[in-house]
Amino acid sequence: MAKYLLLKHYRGAPAPANDVPMDQWTPEEISAHMQYMSDFAARLEKTGEFVDGQALAPEGTWVRYDGEGRPPVTDGPFAETKDLIAGWMVLDVDSYERAVELAGELSAAPGAGGKPIHEWLELRPFLAAPPTITE
Repeated sequence: MAKYLLLKHYRGAPAPANDVPMDQWTPEEISAHMQYMSDFAARLEKTGEFVDGQALAPEGTWVRYDGEGRPPVTDGPFAETKDLIAGWMVLDVDSYERAVELAGELSAAPGAGGKPIHEWLELRPFLAAPPTITE
């Protein structure tokens, strides 16, 4: 099994085909989208392929170390930046091909007008430990 992270970018990624921002959707369209996501996760829980997932708030803060004895430096929040990661999901699947298949299915979540949004999802494998060399 291999773990993959799916990142839902709503800004800073290629525009989806149904490119109506979520803040312009009707309450029914938002509910349908959220239900699709919930049903997708529930189905993958039954197969053992779903690990976890969360929606994220649009605001955030960049933080970095600023030297010994000094408080961390912060810059933000960045609600106005072009990159917004709205959520993530972790999958544990048998192959890269399966991860791509599931990401493609999740990309079909409904949006404005009830039509699939064809959103771009970033698929990233978890970093695995390098093999131990023994002689």
